[in-house]
Amino acid sequence: MDKNDSAQLDLANQIVEHFKGIPGVEAMALGGSQTSGSLDTHSDIDLYVYTYDIIPLSSRQSIVQKLGASKADLNLTFWGLGDEWFDLETGIEVDIIYWDRLWIEDQLERVLVSHQASMGYSTCFWHTVLNSKILFDRQGWLAKLQEKSSQPYPEPLKHAIIAKNHPVLRTVIPSYYVQIKKAVERRDLISINHRLAALLASYFDVLLAINEVRHPGEKKLLKFVLDYCSKRPMGFQRQMEAVLHGAATADKVLLDQLDELLDSLDELLVEAGIDPAQTLLLDKMV
Repeated sequence: MDKNDSAQLDLANQIVEHFKGIPGVEAMALGGSQTSGSLDTHSDIDLYVYTYDIIPLSSRQSIVQKLGASKADLNLTFWGLGDEWFDLETGIEVDIIYWDRLWIEDQLERVLVSHQASMGYSTCFWHTVLNSKILFDRQGWLAKLQEKSSQPYPEPLKHAIIAKNHPVLRTVIPSYYVQIKKAVERRDLISINHRLAALLASYFDVLLAINEVRHPGEKKLLKFVLDYCSKRPMGFQRQMEAVLHGAATADKVLLDQLDELLDSLDELLVEAGIDPAQTLLLDKMV
């Protein structure tokens, strides 16, 4: 463990010591780059606080005041309830996410039992729970949830993710490809980037499902695929970088680059025994 790792872990444990005295806190876990091995100078501390009751803002404010902060934004609700601050002593950014215990159980049930896919990022919650480092677990609830999450990738889930995310890439009438094509013809750079982001979210969901690998989130995805996905298109990195650079213009060459990227993904599906022309019905064929 290097100095930066140690400082982050020490601060995380200090925070836990303050929070675990609050009755509504069931468990706390460390996630993000601290547990993925991708820590760098821009990394913050991602702490997940699992609760069975609302933690009053006044209690959270008191904790941050005791710990010391150079700047704090508390009670943020843009992406779910969270608190963020910069530690006064170390300058480390702290990102706390509050998840209701029953809610996260339901998210895992949807994926692992009901095999329900999302439009991109289908298995992120599964990945987060399974790979988090437990720092506090009042009654062993989180350890049991991790144990439940430690199971092979369900084949029906794989098919459901592909069925939901592959057709919207290029197959159906309102596909992302068609929308990008229209945006290119209009020279609408904002629309190109908006639709390309959605296309890539579904693309990576399909690629990770083919590999039966859980989704780590939106950061450092290129490196993650290169490190953990043995099944990937030939020239994957080159193709992806060409598309990303092409999105900065309204040049029609972007469509050729997208065709190459999506053709290669279809070839992977064929190798996996899946007909790219029939993915819309794939989850109904199981």
